[in-house]
Amino acid sequence: MTVTGLDVSDELFARLREFYTDDQVVELTEAVAWENASSKFNRALRIPSQGLWKRRRGGAGGDV
Repeated sequence: MTVTGLDVSDELFARLREFYTDDQVVELTEAVAWENASSKFNRALRIPSQGLWKRRRGGAGGDV
């Protein structure tokens, strides 16, 4: 959703509503938006990754 002009389709909303309540869709959207903003903020300030994605997959930790 960070691309200007991009929109969420009615089909995607319908699929989400099969599994989640409206309140849960709002919370999911907030979590995704927060992670996106955090990622952009860190990148702008050249804050390196902590390598958490590697640790979850069983790989080595540390900066990427």
